[in-house]
Amino acid sequence: MPGKDERSGPRPHLLYFAIGFPPAAKSSAFRMRETANQFAAAGWDVTVVTIAEESWLRDSGVDHTLSESVDERVKVVQLPLARADLETDIRLYSEERALHPGPWLQALRKEALKSFPEPVFGGWRGALEEAALRLHRERPADLVLSSCTPYVQLAAVRRLWDEHQVPYAVDFRDGWSLDVIDGVEAFPKDSEAGRWELSLLEHALSLWVVNDQIADFYRARYPEYADRIHVVRNGYDRDSVPPVTDRADDGGGLVFGHLGTVSFSVPLLETVLAAWRTARSREPLLADARFEVRGHIGAGANREANRHIDVLRSAADDGVIVGGPVPKAQVADVYAAWDALVLIIIGGPYMTSGKVYECMATGLPIVSMHAADHDASRLLDGHPLWTGPRGLDEERLADAFCEAARMVAEATPERRAAARAHGSAYARDSLMATAVQRLSAVALEQQSALSGGVGA
Repeated sequence: MPGKDERSGPRPHLLYFAIGFPPAAKSSAFRMRETANQFAAAGWDVTVVTIAEESWLRDSGVDHTLSESVDERVKVVQLPLARADLETDIRLYSEERALHPGPWLQALRKEALKSFPEPVFGGWRGALEEAALRLHRERPADLVLSSCTPYVQLAAVRRLWDEHQVPYAVDFRDGWSLDVIDGVEAFPKDSEAGRWELSLLEHALSLWVVNDQIADFYRARYPEYADRIHVVRNGYDRDSVPPVTDRADDGGGLVFGHLGTVSFSVPLLETVLAAWRTARSREPLLADARFEVRGHIGAGANREANRHIDVLRSAADDGVIVGGPVPKAQVADVYAAWDALVLIIIGGPYMTSGKVYECMATGLPIVSMHAADHDASRLLDGHPLWTGPRGLDEERLADAFCEAARMVAEATPERRAAARAHGSAYARDSLMATAVQRLSAVALEQQSALSGGVGA
């Protein structure tokens, strides 16, 4: 029950802005779920603020199995917010949108920027601030945490600080002023977004990011706040890792698999499939192999109705199978049916992708399809069943597929165990528990100083 904790008396209250929380079928949902669960386990009452489930049906879809493992003590508040640009019912369109969709969208983005420097979500600022103030009146918050994106949630965090001095922290994950894909500054410090970012860091208890390279960027950008910037890696969920068993040989050949949102470019996808085709013609172990692609392909009206799906289906004769999204509860079963994993990621040194932790933990051979200078390469370095950083050259990727096939055939139980051990240190619950304990201690200390004691 909220309000009391047998171990510590009054339970502190976390107000957690987490648009993308389950059941949203987004990769960020895993981190958000674990964050809420760990705060609940640490003795906090947790109120999550997100948007209505119906809004995700327009966007990335929903996965109700994600919600099944949310701590029952976590309260979820869904705000009636949705992206108007993702509406597909033309009966609801204005005349302007129906006749001039391009100018209509430009006007929508311009209007959003009047509220907050984020063209897609800026218009949500008012509703988020009102929700923050209302929820704080109903049950005063001892800490506010925001997980970005969207960044407009930061306006609600700052509003509570300005009016009530509620301590806050920010989980930037990939950062805001850093373009993690191209590795360049996303906006200058003297821009409107730059001023927002600086003002938020000025009073934030902590700023979380997902890897060391992003942390280094922020520490160099804001040296005066370097001690507030912490790396909280994503990690893998223990229930997504299959048990240690050898896949039964069904006589159908090796099965390679890619699990994850297909958000990379069509040219990259075409390169991967061309390398696969070459490898099948070159390596006898791959002659009758299959390559299964599972995960969301596109979003909104373009979900499984885009160029990516056409390219994948055209490769059916090469043993490429499009299997669709996988509910979180079935991830371990999918991995258990595969012999090797294909890790396709965009970006470079500032990108990690949470999927790499899951891949490492399975103990299966891993074929990397990403830039050689990539944070995933740093994590995978030393993994005994990794084909190494081959970059994005088609010929080198074909060789990597061939090498992975030989790894499947030749790997000993000891080598597979070593591969699993390589990733075992990155369990999401352990990583997040450490981060939550650290932030809790700092937050409660500051709240006590501000209010004369938690719950006072």
